[in-house]
Amino acid sequence: MKILKLLSVAFLFWQVPEAKALAPKDSAATYYEVENIPLPDGLIAETGAIGFMPDGRFVACFHRGEVMMYSPKTKKWKRFAEGLHDPLGVLVVNNHEILVMQRPELTRITDTDGDGEADDYQTVTDDFGLSGNYHEFAFGPIADKQGNLYISLNLASNGAGIRPEIRGKYDSLSRPGRMYSCVPYRGWVMKLGKDGKLKPFAVGFRSPNGLGFDAEGKLYVSDNQGDWLGTSKLFHVEEGKFYGHPAGLIWKEDFPRVVPITLPVAKLDSMRTKESIQFPHGYFANSPTQPVLDNTGGKFGPFSGQMLIGDMDHKYVIRLLMEEVDGAMQGACVPLSFGAKMRIGNNRLVFAPDGSLWVGQNDHGWAGARGIQRISWKGQTPLDVMAMNLTPKGFDLTFTLPVDKETALELANYKFRRFYYEYHQAYGSKQFDVQDVAVKSVVLSPDGKKVSLELAEMKPGYVYELKAGDITSENGNKSLINRLLCYSLNRLKK
Repeated sequence: MKILKLLSVAFLFWQVPEAKALAPKDSAATYYEVENIPLPDGLIAETGAIGFMPDGRFVACFHRGEVMMYSPKTKKWKRFAEGLHDPLGVLVVNNHEILVMQRPELTRITDTDGDGEADDYQTVTDDFGLSGNYHEFAFGPIADKQGNLYISLNLASNGAGIRPEIRGKYDSLSRPGRMYSCVPYRGWVMKLGKDGKLKPFAVGFRSPNGLGFDAEGKLYVSDNQGDWLGTSKLFHVEEGKFYGHPAGLIWKEDFPRVVPITLPVAKLDSMRTKESIQFPHGYFANSPTQPVLDNTGGKFGPFSGQMLIGDMDHKYVIRLLMEEVDGAMQGACVPLSFGAKMRIGNNRLVFAPDGSLWVGQNDHGWAGARGIQRISWKGQTPLDVMAMNLTPKGFDLTFTLPVDKETALELANYKFRRFYYEYHQAYGSKQFDVQDVAVKSVVLSPDGKKVSLELAEMKPGYVYELKAGDITSENGNKSLINRLLCYSLNRLKK
């Protein structure tokens, strides 16, 4: 792990010249304040889950098993529960009750006598397998509008074995792979209905560390680069579909008795549903975490209704600019940096009642940091790309503010290149068929907030990366705060 961290630091150092060249004159740090939340003495703050109680208390679960409550008013912590095993998700039910996703089960934890400490622990479901492999983390739960719950289950890793005692049916069929699923339903997203039955929902995941719903109730799940994932991804997840990693297919009722990785790559490729967004590895996101909807109604700035997602290796969160094209979700990602005070290891995100974003950090076996930070908007609107929408000939960029006509119409301010990551069994992928794509024309809308870019080539199956130049606001007093955008172009617009 130390070697991996040193390599990560070396990679970031290697990137500095390009990052410096792209550094905007203005930055999100001008518009947002980052505050470190003080923690109790002796607490190892490897944050696994965070949320807010209806009465305004902040709840946090930590890897070593504690569940703590924090009052933003008094700035005091109080232990709510303890003794949990790798709690990596929490869902608040009411002021006395939470659901926590531990490694072995989803648990209902309740303070029945109102003294601020839990005294009742009940298993909600443990109807999934455990082999004892270190990589078998469990995430969630999140609830849909109908009250169904969703959790996700990691695959096991061949970097370690399994225990003599396991839970669930053992099946060795996928063991030859780097990541495997020897007990049900590893590599799956599971649905817990209101009838209390846990059922398989979708398959094809490796390490699905984050689940979230958008404003329309669409379910999104992140996954980390590895075998069968050329780079980290975000999936729009629908029932019954396969999302690319074959190990968990052995628990699909109609799957033949064959070792999944022996199937031709072309066959697996034809079966899978593609990701909505690819996060370019290394310089964009290495380990995306929890997607969260900005439902603050503008209390966090101009991005209300969009989703944000964390990353373990970078000092920022990422905005997700989604759109539906030809019946499928795809879109762009753009970093949202809050300045030097922001830490890495941004594992869990939640919006507070006052509209501030609280971020829980974790370094439990990964590159990261420990602690909790609060990010609040100062009230001024930055110049940023609000939306990146596909057109038949290129892209429309919509800005948060009217832009300066001269800088907005300068072709040199829009540098595109495109590339793809290969779908294959190997760990990760380099960028293939990297090509610059010329911008043929730029048209500025009458209100000054949208530019329409016509590109020389539009090719499906590629990531289109835009590095914008020094575009300024209409009055010239603000510069574009984020200049790197990556659009995953799965389908063309007719």
